[in-house]
Amino acid sequence: MDYETVSAEEFGGSLRGMGLNLLVRDVRQQCAMLEAVFGMTAHRVSADFAIVRYGTAVFQLHADGTYSANPYLSFLPEAGPRGAGAELRLYDSDPDEAAARAEANGMLIMQPPTDKPHGLRETYLICPDGYAWVPSRPL
Repeated sequence: MDYETVSAEEFGGSLRGMGLNLLVRDVRQQCAMLEAVFGMTAHRVSADFAIVRYGTAVFQLHADGTYSANPYLSFLPEAGPRGAGAELRLYDSDPDEAAARAEANGMLIMQPPTDKPHGLRETYLICPDGYAWVPSRPL
């Protein structure tokens, strides 16, 4: 599928299994951060929407305004972080490399790269929208 030219109807109809859609304040800024820190690829980037690829996984970013008719929007805070409780785990990203690029790209290093007893080296990076991105590698 060509993510740059696919229609919204065709893209939506192709989605299967479990999906991830993040509501963000600034789609372009979020895409730039994800590309710079994790090497993700963003497609169809606009002020309202983007398709983002991480390896074989595909997810979506939507600006808050695109949810104006959706009741879920009323749950989002107008200010401050909004992603509390969700960990977006990236098992194919080096935590040390991601942490080295994080702050320069607007992310807060909540926990530096650490070897964990569950067999992973991981770091917790918080983006401006409050989502916890957790790049990990096996020990």
